[in-house]
Amino acid sequence: MPNVDKSQSFITLVRVGYAARGITYMMLGYLALTTGSKAEGGAKSAYDYIDQVPLGTPILYLMAFGLLAYALFKLASGVADLQHRGHDTMGIAKRVGDIGSCVVYLTLSFAAFQFANGTRETASGNSQEMAQSILTWQVGDIVIGLIGSGLIAAAAMQAKQAITAGFMDRISSRAPTWIEPLGRAGSAARMVTFGLIGWSLIKSAWIDSSTQVKGLGEALLSLRDMGIIYAMVACGLILFGLFSLIVSRYRIIPDFDASGLKPRFRV
Repeated sequence: MPNVDKSQSFITLVRVGYAARGITYMMLGYLALTTGSKAEGGAKSAYDYIDQVPLGTPILYLMAFGLLAYALFKLASGVADLQHRGHDTMGIAKRVGDIGSCVVYLTLSFAAFQFANGTRETASGNSQEMAQSILTWQVGDIVIGLIGSGLIAAAAMQAKQAITAGFMDRISSRAPTWIEPLGRAGSAARMVTFGLIGWSLIKSAWIDSSTQVKGLGEALLSLRDMGIIYAMVACGLILFGLFSLIVSRYRIIPDFDASGLKPRFRV
């Protein structure tokens, strides 16, 4: 892993991953505002839209590889503490969250690859089907409940980011100053969607097994009857996407030093 982390090509792909994350969120927010129900498919709806535009296929391949690199970056952050989270309770929680993010972005990478490869029909499973499959495991309700709890914790962390703009600590001072309000608005929107998804998982696993589990698109559409709140969250996701695109250039990416053991930051 250390040799890969030091590779400039890997660092570049991580930045592409940030950009791919941005495109995904921007498209999801756009679909929610303009077409409504098409946003229910979440990231897959965004990839389906991209697949229809000129050069959509090579864009999707690039996004797939970028999201894969981003997922590996998150895995290294959780396992090797690449972002100096620490070993206290909060640090461990954040590192577990990094590993959870790795799983999410691996899934997004695979979905983008499927659309690029022309096998989109195999990417049609929704969040409810995935949750029901896990619930058939002997400890499936525990797994789903813990994932939901993790997302609730992530929602709380997003709320903190929206208030304190702590994400700026990981962004180069060369970044434009107006990136901060974009990050705050995007964090607030993600707080709402993460909270809705997490609560649906907890409720399905531990309270009412008939509860419909929500994915990102489904969580967004559940706000549709709330008018201005729905529009604000959708716009917030678009702003978070724009924020991610800018961050892809100015994010401080940590790698390993020459010993291959101690993480360091590269501005």
